[in-house]
Amino acid sequence: MGGLDVRMRGVVCRHGRVEAVAGVDLEIAAGQRVALTGTNGSGKSTLLRAVLGLHPRTAGSILVGGREGRSPAEWAWRRRACAWIPQKPAAGRFPLLGTELLAGSNAPAEAAEAADRLGVGALTGRPLHTLSGGQLQRMYLARAIGCVAAGAELLLADEPTAALDFDGQAEAADVLTALPVTLIVVTHDRALADRCDRVLEMAAGRLREVR
Repeated sequence: MGGLDVRMRGVVCRHGRVEAVAGVDLEIAAGQRVALTGTNGSGKSTLLRAVLGLHPRTAGSILVGGREGRSPAEWAWRRRACAWIPQKPAAGRFPLLGTELLAGSNAPAEAAEAADRLGVGALTGRPLHTLSGGQLQRMYLARAIGCVAAGAELLLADEPTAALDFDGQAEAADVLTALPVTLIVVTHDRALADRCDRVLEMAAGRLREVR
């Protein structure tokens, strides 16, 4: 199995004066599947976004594949090395089509094939804002699969099954945990967490190992 190792040391992130992530230390081996659980507002999404550089750190370090991202070139590498499924998938301010979203994976053929397998292949010609929440999540999952086909080795997923029914949740969990990558997934879905190698709980910006 492929994947990149992730090492966090003393990571602190803030939302204004609120400390959303409070000195997190975490080591994830290449290829591990890790579930982050906890209540809403505990800092889980902020931590994932910090790995991608979408939320600034006020302290600490985050190394992905041994690289910290100290330069624009390093951040560009990290963006290519990471696949991302956001918590609230954006439908786009303009009428972005499913095909355009999948093309952003840099492996549009593989992403389109994944969309077919996930049951949304016939919807790729439609604007994203016309899709249901579950259809949009499947489309973003297909894009992530395309990113992996294009070389991404770390998949960060934020509540990727929240808008799916039970059958859809099980299918998505099987797909996510079978990919040859390191997986960090924020989830309230117990079935998805059970498929992961490790389960961590976050509360008030701090992590503890559950399993």
